[in-house]
Amino acid sequence: MKCDILIVAGLWNSGPQHWQTHWEAKYSKWERVAHRDWHAPDRDEWVAELDAAIAACDGRPILVAHSLGCMLVAQWAQAGSHLNVAGAFLVAPSDVDAPSYPIDAGGFRPVPMAKLPFPSVVVASTDDPYAEIGRSRAFAQAWGSKLIEIGDAGHINADTGYGPWPEGERMLEAFCSTLQP
Repeated sequence: MKCDILIVAGLWNSGPQHWQTHWEAKYSKWERVAHRDWHAPDRDEWVAELDAAIAACDGRPILVAHSLGCMLVAQWAQAGSHLNVAGAFLVAPSDVDAPSYPIDAGGFRPVPMAKLPFPSVVVASTDDPYAEIGRSRAFAQAWGSKLIEIGDAGHINADTGYGPWPEGERMLEAFCSTLQP
């Protein structure tokens, strides 16, 4: 794949069988944004860590986010960084406003509902326990993202059978091909 990628994992750092981990292992130049604490995220700290990771890139990276990582991307965009990204591939954005969210995500509330200043795609499942499909649709519309619904896929993670996830990789490659260098 010919694009610079930053992996933006969510809460608990996408484990060893997660598609993000598989993709990162497959493409040695792809980097994962590091966080000091994966279990008790602090919005301001995570936004600063994402900003630092983007600043360390040679060019404008594509952000490949999952779950809370999608909310981080939206929060980063809202924070008004002077840095630019080429785009964002946002998979299974979790609804931090929902009572079903597994931790207190107060720092990430409310979900930013402003248009993202870069191209983006939201990949959503119709039975995600962390975001009802109506909310995923609302996120995509508010963010100005293309929406791809992949049916009943749970939270699109290793627990629901999304390890290497070649279909997702093809979606990402198709998205990358639409972006300006």
